[in-house]
Amino acid sequence: MLIRDEESRDFAAVREINTLAFETASEANLVEVLRKEAHPILSLVAEEKGVPVGHILFTQVTLTGHAKLKIMGLGPMAVSPDHQRNGIGSELVQEGFERCKELGFGAAVVLGHTWFYPRFGFIPAGRYGIRSEYDVPEEAFMIIELKPGYLAGASGTIQYHQAFNSV
Repeated sequence: MLIRDEESRDFAAVREINTLAFETASEANLVEVLRKEAHPILSLVAEEKGVPVGHILFTQVTLTGHAKLKIMGLGPMAVSPDHQRNGIGSELVQEGFERCKELGFGAAVVLGHTWFYPRFGFIPAGRYGIRSEYDVPEEAFMIIELKPGYLAGASGTIQYHQAFNSV
């Protein structure tokens, strides 16, 4: 399997992956809106035998009161149903973390499955006094320090790009 930067030739396949992996087309629509409006900093595709089978997107978020902190928001992340449970999602997350660190980001947040993301070191963001701007279950809004100690003394509300409000 190859993990690489998403290219325009992948857009249709990424839409299909997101549509098949989720119950609705909301995530696929979100990816398209973010591409146009948020200019994602990191969008990766997992490919097997030349065919995209997974996708992960990271966009920059802000923490109120801490404008200098560089934090990424992970999501959406999807793997084609016929390729799930083969470690593709895990490899996308790990490669995404490495790329985020290379870009100078010190932390990442995710609103996601509490049975999946903790395996990478995500913990409830509330433990840092950090909350989401959205009304979401506290245990599902998680954060990870990509650089140890990066969030020391930080607290506040994570704000996503306004494009997240459009879908």
